[in-house]
Amino acid sequence: MEFLVDMVTTVPDGTPEEAIADIRAREADRARELAACGTLLRLWRPPLAPGEWRTWGLFSAPDEERLEQALASMPLRVWRRDTVTPLSPHPNDPGPEGTR
Repeated sequence: MEFLVDMVTTVPDGTPEEAIADIRAREADRARELAACGTLLRLWRPPLAPGEWRTWGLFSAPDEERLEQALASMPLRVWRRDTVTPLSPHPNDPGPEGTR
């Protein structure tokens, strides 16, 4: 199953820059791991307001429970609010043959 996840991160006021840099680096490492195992398929950066951290991600998981496990494993989750939308194939999807 595929899921579109809208991830909005709010860093707590007063968080030291070193802590922010550390968690962002760990998040990037974890994203690479999730991509390598086929769970994280794509990431996009939508238009942002000043100071906003927001990402849209396309994830693949057998079910919502496994998706939640993957999202919970990401370090930025401690500061993030995720909105998950399950996706279904569309009969007119122009995607590559064999993916419909």
